[in-house]
Amino acid sequence: MRAVLISAMLLVAIPGSLAAHHSFAVFFDETQTVAIEGEVTAFRFTNPHATIALDVVGSDGNIEKWRVETTAPVVLRRRGWSRTSLHAGDLVKIDGWPSRDGKPYLRLRSATTMDGTPIGQAFTIGDD
Repeated sequence: MRAVLISAMLLVAIPGSLAAHHSFAVFFDETQTVAIEGEVTAFRFTNPHATIALDVVGSDGNIEKWRVETTAPVVLRRRGWSRTSLHAGDLVKIDGWPSRDGKPYLRLRSATTMDGTPIGQAFTIGDD
């Protein structure tokens, strides 16, 4: 009975943990890159992936809300990032791999200040 209960618990827990960490290739197109400039509205230095929220002025002059996914904070730290690397109101240039579904969402490749100063080190496909 105990083995059945443990097996049932694992069957319920495993799909949730697999969904929490997803594959790069499922969400992002590694054959293209996108460059955006905007104002940081939030920087979340949290697991499993840190995120940056940006307001970007679109070609029509309207504000587009972009979300940038990075790697885990432990990897960001090794690449020169910290919890205080970005703040709301900072103006930045970001390039990365776009979402496959066309939404304003990308995976970080590199980030710089508006004068071109790098924020941490750039990433390559597979850095996680």
